[in-house]
Amino acid sequence: MSTSREWVLASVLALLGLLAAAVLFDVLSTVFFAITVAYVLVPLHERFVRRGVPSWWASAAATAVAFVSVLLFFLSFGFLLYRRRGELVRFLLDLPESVTFELLGAAYTVDAGVVIEVTREYLGVVALGLARLAPVLALKGTLFALLVFALLVNRGQARRALLAPVPPAYRDVAAAFHERTRDTLYAIYVLQAATAVATFLVALPVFYALDYQFVFTLALVAGFLQFLPIVGPSFLVALLAAYRLTANEVVAAVLVFVVGGVVVGWLPDAVIRTRLARETADLPGSLYFIGFTGGLLSLGPIGFIAGPLVVALLAEASELLAAEVNGHG
Repeated sequence: MSTSREWVLASVLALLGLLAAAVLFDVLSTVFFAITVAYVLVPLHERFVRRGVPSWWASAAATAVAFVSVLLFFLSFGFLLYRRRGELVRFLLDLPESVTFELLGAAYTVDAGVVIEVTREYLGVVALGLARLAPVLALKGTLFALLVFALLVNRGQARRALLAPVPPAYRDVAAAFHERTRDTLYAIYVLQAATAVATFLVALPVFYALDYQFVFTLALVAGFLQFLPIVGPSFLVALLAAYRLTANEVVAAVLVFVVGGVVVGWLPDAVIRTRLARETADLPGSLYFIGFTGGLLSLGPIGFIAGPLVVALLAEASELLAAEVNGHG
């Protein structure tokens, strides 16, 4: 009887969960984002509490750190583009009308005017779309901050509520998924952010010494590209080298490819990632790339987090199953 009652309640919970997902579909990504950020902020919240800060104020301080960090991340690049709009327009106007290159004995000509026109129209559509979405983004930002704060203040109750339906025999499985989730989110947020900041700091003097325009903007782009697995800032370095080659500046192209590739593309990974490696998820780069790409294509921007997390949990489930089978074997 008790078992039947538990199954009925579990079914009701599942149905209500599906109904809530359907009704709240437009804010599901915000809710998911807030939950993952709260996961990562727990150590910061605990540090504030250990220093004698009341839990409410510790939650408020940790939430403020998260909100300001996310806001700066999304606004900094747009602000720099706005500040440099005049230089960017002049740069586009100075581009040649066409570029001719030779490949395998055949000459190819690219009409740069068409590319510039398409880019201009695309940027206009993006700017108009962002202007229309501004009120919605502000509302979602408020929801994000409130959710992070509530999850941190009531994380004890939330943890007990999540573990309550789990039978005692499976609590170790829930704990394993919890550990993998925490490590994966730490790798996505904290490790990537630390590596991005280091990339930005080392890219500034490198691009300045190599006499590039928009040094600050290029360094910021290099930092942002650290959030792209496998590719990273090396993609920017390769583009800059290719640009120098089109201008017949072979020495400058070799310099940016070698110096930029080592200092900007390799050094931050070698220093930051090795120091924080023990805190990251035990997930091969290939699986991380699959999760990142698949999540991004399937879910949009939130897939940057959801994709690798799902792949990491799948890997954890396979390891648990293998351990269970081998243990019984």
